[in-house]
Amino acid sequence: MAAENEQKIPPGQNLLIDADDTLWENNIYFEKAIADFISFLDHKTHTPDEVRLVLWDVEREVIRQHGYGMHSFANALVACFERLSVETVTPALHDEIKAIAFKIAEHPMEIMPQVPETLAYLAQRHRLLMVTKGNITEQTGKLERSELKRHFTVVEVLGEKNTAAYRELVEKYGLIHEKTWMIGNSPSSDVNPALEAGLHAVFVPHHNTWELERGEILSVHDGRRLLHVESFGQLKDIF
Repeated sequence: MAAENEQKIPPGQNLLIDADDTLWENNIYFEKAIADFISFLDHKTHTPDEVRLVLWDVEREVIRQHGYGMHSFANALVACFERLSVETVTPALHDEIKAIAFKIAEHPMEIMPQVPETLAYLAQRHRLLMVTKGNITEQTGKLERSELKRHFTVVEVLGEKNTAAYRELVEKYGLIHEKTWMIGNSPSSDVNPALEAGLHAVFVPHHNTWELERGEILSVHDGRRLLHVESFGQLKDIF
């Protein structure tokens, strides 16, 4: 599936743009923390891959209770340690495990290639709305540090990005389905629910998308369009 080679899509579109792993790196830091956690756990019978499977299950449970963000991730690491370790989990161990998660906050912002200039170009022709999910303080903080906020007329930090959430955004901002596109790296949060909500979508793959954000991309129907680009900068050729 490649970007369509045709005349540019007319100005005046509503471009809903994901943030983590679309505009800036995010999951690579969580992957480093997971590797450090697995090393810290040093399980004698479970392989690293088996520990990851347990952690993914725990993350799903914790997210349902506490949402996204570093605090949720830290709680998931602790819960996973408690589930797998024969060692008593003392308060000191809790703190050590959580410290592994909070190291993520120490990383500087790493903007994806061509993002600033592409956003500047798109903002001249279209309405840009950042639509991300997670902890609102963490996400808005990253946006401020990225220096990309000026390109967006709207910033929405959602608890979840599902079909209902996209339909609510359409209603809230009076978006016309035929002129609204969701752009992001996640099939399960960006592409599929947007298509199900009657919007168009652009898939911008990332080499290290979080396991819980992966999935098969739905087929398009009812006049919806799905485009696939190799990089964020390629959006200038389409829009």
